[in-house]
Amino acid sequence: MHWADHAALSLSENGKLQVCASGITPSGEFHIGHIREILTAEMIHRACLDLGLESKYIFIVDSMDPLRRVYDFLSPSYEKYIGTPLAFIPAPGPDGEPDNSGGSYAEYFLNPFLNSLKKIGVTPEIIMNHETYEDGKFSEKIDSAILNKDKIRNIIEEISGRELPDNWFPYSPIGSDGSMDGVEVTSYEKPYVYWKDRLGIEGKSNIMKAEGKLPWRIDWAARWGIHQITSEPAGKDHGSSGGSYDTGIPICRLLGSDPPKKMVYEWIQLKGMGPMSSSKGVTIGPVEALNLVPPEILRYVIARSKVNRHIDFDTGSTLFETADEYERLLSDMSANEERGLNRRQRIAKETNLGALKFSQIYRGDDPFKSLGGVSFRHLSLLAQIKNRDEDVWTSLRKSNHIRIGPNKILIERLSRMRNWIDGPHFPEKSKIIIHRVACDEAIEFIDEQKKSFLTELKSKLNDCEWSENGINNLIRMISKNSNITTKDCYVALYWLILGKNNGPRIASIMSELDKDKVILLIESLP
Repeated sequence: MHWADHAALSLSENGKLQVCASGITPSGEFHIGHIREILTAEMIHRACLDLGLESKYIFIVDSMDPLRRVYDFLSPSYEKYIGTPLAFIPAPGPDGEPDNSGGSYAEYFLNPFLNSLKKIGVTPEIIMNHETYEDGKFSEKIDSAILNKDKIRNIIEEISGRELPDNWFPYSPIGSDGSMDGVEVTSYEKPYVYWKDRLGIEGKSNIMKAEGKLPWRIDWAARWGIHQITSEPAGKDHGSSGGSYDTGIPICRLLGSDPPKKMVYEWIQLKGMGPMSSSKGVTIGPVEALNLVPPEILRYVIARSKVNRHIDFDTGSTLFETADEYERLLSDMSANEERGLNRRQRIAKETNLGALKFSQIYRGDDPFKSLGGVSFRHLSLLAQIKNRDEDVWTSLRKSNHIRIGPNKILIERLSRMRNWIDGPHFPEKSKIIIHRVACDEAIEFIDEQKKSFLTELKSKLNDCEWSENGINNLIRMISKNSNITTKDCYVALYWLILGKNNGPRIASIMSELDKDKVILLIESLP
């Protein structure tokens, strides 16, 4: 059973409306790491619907969170906004200066991300947290938190192991300068929290309005009850022992609601660079990734991995391998029959079918309609050798990958593949530059024995079936009768054709080239 189906089955036991949630703080550009939380919740929501449960998926934007520092992409002018809720800060302009005509800071970073989510089939109910505060929906939870502040303090200190300051208060009012930093609470008389800010100015905040907010650990626990959330996966930073999930569960109960069952997911790591981080610049954006591979592949990156396993991600070889795995899995699934499979194979097949099901843009889509019929690796080879799309389709017809013309899926994949090849993320080892004459490095590597092999190969090319299999068979046959190893025969061809000692399958490359050009290339050796 797929992990999302298993989670839905567990939720079905409570027999009520399922509310699957995820949340995000719009403090900067979003990255693929954020996609894991969102798709984990969204896939559980889909699984609930598949099980016949009533379910909805909400996406909570932490627009009430304060700006914590002046990030590198902001001008020093934002210094005055530190501690101010993101919903109440102007968006940055092209020069990083505050732009009052550009909407709020929160909206500026949120909207492009929501557009990316639509492209991967995610259309949640959007909840702006500052609006929930403005509507007074937090007021009862705020009042309860203040009345139980000593109990909440004990929960946080005992579970997290950290000591709260003496002046800690379970509500952060907004001071006279718009910031929540340096504001000290002096008293509470419902619905007002009285305070004195860092400028020495005294005032009051109405808990019925967005004039302050609960600290994160309490805010999260409160919203579980406000929105009746039954499932909210969290990253391991919040889900670790003593983290905000552990403190949130008893706080939620103290505030009069039932918390969701704890579910923790591992991070997506940028291969070789660790966990993705907007503040550290270690990111790949969803828009960037969608220019390279179809949305089904991005969904598959999440769907194929158990939530408690970290994902190594890059837009080079790893993404290549994942895309080909998706295509291969579809091909295998369409060919295999249920009969003859043992129990382990059946379980694996059902799990894989689940991953394919949750990888589709729209719930209920047939996964096999996303089958391109050509591996990404082979398509990348053709896209580099053939400048014209029509030449690519001709080659695929010749190799029986397609019969007449390419379908919409294949046309879109080739377009993305050309973006990938022309951009900075294409795997170096998969790059192809076909040489017209032997380069100096090839001449240096190819000694008399290897040259003898190439000469014999040239003499037999005209009679060779011009296909990958035909060329491979010829290379192996000649190598058996030569004084060099089969490996050295292939390496000699790599040096001659590509000017390096490895790359994509050389016989596959040769089969896409004009036979006469290969012969002329061999003849260019001195």
